[in-house]
Amino acid sequence: MLFRRCLSFFTLLSIGFALPVWAERSVQDERGTFTIQGTPKRIVVLEFSFVDALVNVGLSPVGIADDNHPDDLLPRVRNHLKPWVSLGMRSQPSLEEIAALKPDLIIADSERHASIYDSLSNIAPTLLLKSRGESYQENLESAEKIGIVVNKRQEMQQSLRKHEALMETYRETFKKMGTIGTVQFAIASSRGVWLHGPTSYAGGVLKKLGITSAIDDETRSPYLPASLELLLKINPEWLLVGAYGDHTVLDDWRSQPLYALLKAVKHHHVIAVSPQIWSLNRGIFAAESIAQNLQEILQNNH
Repeated sequence: MLFRRCLSFFTLLSIGFALPVWAERSVQDERGTFTIQGTPKRIVVLEFSFVDALVNVGLSPVGIADDNHPDDLLPRVRNHLKPWVSLGMRSQPSLEEIAALKPDLIIADSERHASIYDSLSNIAPTLLLKSRGESYQENLESAEKIGIVVNKRQEMQQSLRKHEALMETYRETFKKMGTIGTVQFAIASSRGVWLHGPTSYAGGVLKKLGITSAIDDETRSPYLPASLELLLKINPEWLLVGAYGDHTVLDDWRSQPLYALLKAVKHHHVIAVSPQIWSLNRGIFAAESIAQNLQEILQNNH
C-alpha cells in the first residue's frame, strides 16, 4: 500500500535482507509519492510526533521545531535525543535555521507546513505527513512511513510490534477492572474547552485500550468546542482535563449549578492530566504514556 514502485523490495525484506543504503524507497505522503535514495543522516522535524517516530528507531534529529519549550517533549523521548537546534514554533519554524543545519531530510506536518512546502523542498527533500489533528491509527501509519524513508523499516516494525503487545496488555488490565464507565479527555484554556472525540489522537488511544467514549463514535470532528450544556449532555463518568494556563474556562464553570450535576463531579472523577502526554506529543511513546497514566488514575480512583 505504501509503495507505488520498488515492490520487489518487499521480497528482500520478507526473507530478512536489509535494503542497501543506496536503494531507492518510496512512500505515499500527503503530496503524493515521496521518493528518496540513500540513508538520511541529518534530519529536521517540525512536529513532536515525528520526533517520537525517530527515537523509536534509534535516530536523533539535528533540528526540532519545539515551540522554544524543549521540556514539552516527553521525558521518555528526550532521554533518547542528542543535543538539537531549536527551530522555533511548530506553526512558524525558522527557514534560516533549517537551511543552516544542511539537512538531508525534512519531515513536516501537512496541516501546518503545506504553505511553506516549496521553501522547505528547496532546502532538502521534504516528507509531508499528517500530525496535527491526526488519529491514533494515522500516527502509526506515519511512523511506518518514516521508518521506510530513513531506511529503518525493520526496526520500526519491531517497535510497532512491541507497542501493539504492550497496548494489548494494558487493554486486558482495564478489562479486568470491570465496569469503568465512559471516559472523556478535554483540553481547557482561558479561551475555551475542547472535547477530544473518538477520531482524535487521544480518543483513538482510548478506543484501542477498550475504553468507552462519552461521545458518539460517528462524530467525525476530532475536537469539539464545548459548552457546559454540551458537557452535561454527554455526561461522562470520567473527565480528564489537560489544562493550559493557571485559569481556564472550566474553572469558571465550577461555580455554576449545572456543573454539580455532572457524573464525573459527583463521583470525584474530574482528573487533571498532562496535556503534553495526552495531546501535544502523539506517537508510540505518547500512546504508551497515556495508557500508563490512565492505569494509574483508575487504580487510584476506581
